[in-house]
Amino acid sequence: MLKIPRWQKQWLKASTLLLLLSGCAWLALQLAQGPDELPSPWAPWLMKLHGLAGFSTLLALGALMGHHVPAGWRFSRWHARHRQRASGIVLSTVLAVCVLSAYMLYYFAPETWRDAIGWAHAALGTLACAIWFVHRPRRAH
Repeated sequence: MLKIPRWQKQWLKASTLLLLLSGCAWLALQLAQGPDELPSPWAPWLMKLHGLAGFSTLLALGALMGHHVPAGWRFSRWHARHRQRASGIVLSTVLAVCVLSAYMLYYFAPETWRDAIGWAHAALGTLACAIWFVHRPRRAH
């Protein structure tokens, strides 16, 4: 079994939870807003918090991927952990596309694509959390 240091797991869980909650809260504000209403004063702060949590999660993932991914790849070759390998590949891919969509939204998404990219980003972030849950090792009872 590949042990991840406790501090790394806690950092990743906390930053990911903050990322998910801030993104969902921002999205809820946007959906609750009427067409003629002014934007909520909370929206910019939630987006700033979401960005901070995103950077923290990227750092945590970078720290994790330096050892965990190569070791997991080697480990799964010799053990019956093909589900772990497959979910790890899918998780890494979804996270990469999520980071790319965040970059596009922040820096250069054309206005005509902004809504579609935003919805894709929200769906990918939620999907990544679900895949992470599947990827976690199961403990024997």
